[in-house]
Amino acid sequence: MDNSGKEKEATALMTEAEKKVKSSQSFFGALFGGSSKLEEACDMYVRAANMYKMAKNWCAAGNAFSQAARLHLQMQSKHDAATNFIDAGNAFKKADPQEAINCLNRAIEIYTDMGRFTIAAKHHITIAEIYETELVDIDKAIAHYEQAADYYKGEESTSSANKCLLKVATYAAQLEQYQKAIEIYEQVGTHAMDSTLLKYSAKDHFFKAALCHFCVDMLNAKLAVQKYEEMFPAFSDSRECKLMKKLLDAYEEQNVEAYTDSVSRQFSFSRIKACSQGF
Repeated sequence: MDNSGKEKEATALMTEAEKKVKSSQSFFGALFGGSSKLEEACDMYVRAANMYKMAKNWCAAGNAFSQAARLHLQMQSKHDAATNFIDAGNAFKKADPQEAINCLNRAIEIYTDMGRFTIAAKHHITIAEIYETELVDIDKAIAHYEQAADYYKGEESTSSANKCLLKVATYAAQLEQYQKAIEIYEQVGTHAMDSTLLKYSAKDHFFKAALCHFCVDMLNAKLAVQKYEEMFPAFSDSRECKLMKKLLDAYEEQNVEAYTDSVSRQFSFSRIKACSQGF
């Protein structure tokens, strides 16, 4: 489908919007309806952005949304500005990940200034995902997941905070930051075991914490398993706990055959891979 007509129409709207902005900045323009001209310019930028989206010109769409956002800030319309920065970020995600992050960060600044921390947390997660998949910068992804978790905690959204922390724990384990991962898995596991809805998942968190201990020191892993059994008796009868004990016994006896057999008998390869990702 030929979208060149949409692009031309969008470009014409951008030109008209720029004229409106310049007109509002003149002496007479400021006296006679300067703010209404800025509002009209904002509408034109947004219409242009949507036309660029239809033409799949993502950078041009992102730029047009950004222009609208800046004008909204100039008019002290913070909510509209944040919305347009998010729209810009979503457009840039398809063509320029770093610029998408810049726009999302601008929106986050506005939302935190307004006290909208839950929304800010959501967009920190989006940035973390861009760093994960597009820019492959795990340290920055971790930082944004941690910031999102902090904001969720402050808003008493513990479940949302824990989802972010579990992402941090997975990456911490991959980076061999085992103590950090252990603390998170234990924290989330403790929260889960006290919840009727979540307690089934507690054994998985304690299993991963024990695996992290195992990567550091076998004795600590044994002590950790004992602690988790005392804290959460249901852990004792779980497949995860039984597997952990067999792994520890096989390792202590230096029995490679028993070690591999324990894994293959207790879990399918895909399941154990999911459980021990990063370890």
